[in-house]
Amino acid sequence: AERLAFVLRDMFAVPFDEIARIVGRSPDATRQLASRARRRIQGAEVPTQHTDRARQRRVVDAFVAASRDGDFDALVSVLHPDVLLRVDAGGPGAPPEVRGAAAVANRSLMFSRLGAAERLAVVVNGAPGLVAVRDGRPFSLLAFTVVDDRIVEIDILSDPERVGRLDLSMVGL
Repeated sequence: AERLAFVLRDMFAVPFDEIARIVGRSPDATRQLASRARRRIQGAEVPTQHTDRARQRRVVDAFVAASRDGDFDALVSVLHPDVLLRVDAGGPGAPPEVRGAAAVANRSLMFSRLGAAERLAVVVNGAPGLVAVRDGRPFSLLAFTVVDDRIVEIDILSDPERVGRLDLSMVGL
């Protein structure tokens, strides 16, 4: 809940009352969650491997290639065994979560079969990310957390209203 409040507020400027509905807390409690997460991030000591953006990008690129090629084993190999996938598609309730390399790999393969989409590399909060584009319009934003050359978290924003508010001019959209 802390991370979600922090990311939605600081990255997407979502109002606290809207975040409160998502995390099931009051707006004041949600403000406190975001503040606590911000303090943790500011005080956190970041291991050197987290700052090697090129290395992280290679892991994400391997994930994308394996997904595109339908290679389940290659997907699982770049995912941490306890990887967490969160999807925010908008609407009421908490965003759905999927945990575990096999479950996340299966979900990734399922979505890659739904139709070709262009994936543009971006940076999301200093970490590797992707913007998925179909018919020249963005429809989702993916943010990856990579530790020890494995993806430990994937956050997907696919709420059309929020994706539509993102400034994607730096990637030519």
